[in-house]
Amino acid sequence: MAPEIFSGYVGAMIRIDNISKQNGHQILFIEASAALQRGEKVGLVGPNGAGKTTLFRMITGQEEPDEGQVSVDRGVTIGYFSQDVGDMRGHSAVAEVMNGAGPVSEVAAELKDLEHAMADPDRADEMDEIIARYGEVQARFEKLDGYALDARAREVLAGLSFSQEMMDGDVGALSGGWKMRVALARILLMRPDAMLLDEPSNHLDLESLIWLEDFLRGYEGVLMMTSHDREFMNRIVSKIVEIDGGELTTYSGNYEFYEQQRAMNERQQQAQFERQQSMLAKEIKFIERFKARASHAAQVQSRVKKLEKIDRVEPPRRRQTVQFDFPPAPRSGEDVASLKNVHKRYGSRSIYEGLDFQVRRKERWCVMGINGAGKSTLLKLVVGSTQPDEGSVALGGSVKMGYFAQHAMELLDGEDTVFQSLEASFPQAGQGSLRALAGCFGFSGDDVDKRCRVLSGGEKARLVMAKMLYDPPNFLVLDEPTNHLDMMTKEMLIKALSDYEGTMLFVSHDRHFLAALSNRVLELTPDGIHQYGGGYTEYVARTGHEAPGIHG
Repeated sequence: MAPEIFSGYVGAMIRIDNISKQNGHQILFIEASAALQRGEKVGLVGPNGAGKTTLFRMITGQEEPDEGQVSVDRGVTIGYFSQDVGDMRGHSAVAEVMNGAGPVSEVAAELKDLEHAMADPDRADEMDEIIARYGEVQARFEKLDGYALDARAREVLAGLSFSQEMMDGDVGALSGGWKMRVALARILLMRPDAMLLDEPSNHLDLESLIWLEDFLRGYEGVLMMTSHDREFMNRIVSKIVEIDGGELTTYSGNYEFYEQQRAMNERQQQAQFERQQSMLAKEIKFIERFKARASHAAQVQSRVKKLEKIDRVEPPRRRQTVQFDFPPAPRSGEDVASLKNVHKRYGSRSIYEGLDFQVRRKERWCVMGINGAGKSTLLKLVVGSTQPDEGSVALGGSVKMGYFAQHAMELLDGEDTVFQSLEASFPQAGQGSLRALAGCFGFSGDDVDKRCRVLSGGEKARLVMAKMLYDPPNFLVLDEPTNHLDMMTKEMLIKALSDYEGTMLFVSHDRHFLAALSNRVLELTPDGIHQYGGGYTEYVARTGHEAPGIHG
């Protein structure tokens, strides 16, 4: 390969050079180029469907560009985390994580089999061979640093909020979100030269997210990642590669810098476009005015030639963002929800013992607490989907409640289209109004004709949210509302909820969302329940930590 081709990318570990790629009728890349240098931490951004996952797959060699090339330095190991997690049944979480670390995991598995064999009375006559083999395998395990690896695997899993029982239990018994964490832990333990992480911040609670942030900041290889969590992105990356309209544009700086830079570029391009349009309009007016006069023929001719040669400035490509003005919520009484002396147990686990908690009108409570502290249980008690074992939960006068939880997405009728689903909820509403609502939540054009059963998690969440805010309740109870939302939808939601006049009680692991919307914090900890006046930002300033499970 001639070195001059990559003259701008000397020292790059991964080079994307003049690639073009088409998927069916959709053109993803047109002569796009970028480079990743050793030690860089890069955020990959772009609208849904722009080709972020395809780019990852081309770097790992799972897909080829139609033209151009993607080259990776010889000997570079790549770890790729995608949302696509396999079955993993039959292994413990620790074994599954060590599996990603190559041959040592096979040796660990044989060691375990031999330990079982040594304890098996039916195999007493083979004991000499088993013990001899055990000695050989153990020596190999030690040489491969296996004992340290087991400890490191447990450290990574603990960072991602796994308890000891979960580490040693069968991965097959875990939910999809926890399996994702196992898959992520495999890549982190592997410590490859380059890590490609597609949405690693999805499905993580705040404690795990903060731990992962620290881990990735200390990682010395090349990192390229996508994430819908702007805080997470801001703290890790120092370069942004944007996919837009088939091109790759590189910005040096974090996500916030990229947003400012992009807005500035758009303003400049718009101004250039407008200046050129006004100049063109004058020229065309002159030509139109004098083209019939013989006396001006030469001037007209030269201006026509000049116009043909001009490089036209394109107007900036506008990202589709639709703002929707949600109708105001009806006013509730001053007392919105009241929990008195609430006790709640699950089996032998006591979640609440004598909880007293009061929500008043216009308060926006965010509930903080580590996994299993009872955050979702509190929300379920308030909405009445779970009953207390003792004590009382009461809603105040004129309270109209809206509850968003992950299970709400399962209640959509799979055969309905997005539009039919909205129409069924609001039969009185006009078509134009419902189309505007759909567009605001990212369903534009033909998207409104998609059946609910083919929608992604993010699309379902947006549809449920649209239904809830179109006819807003005056008390919103939200359990992880931003889980599947992209940054643009999140921004729109934050804006809509900032203008919302009602009361809120919510759980979220998105710090931007927490800071923008809360004005009270309820913290659930093993040593008791603490209430803070002031929102999430004041809570962080006062306690010195961003989440209850993180101290420092």
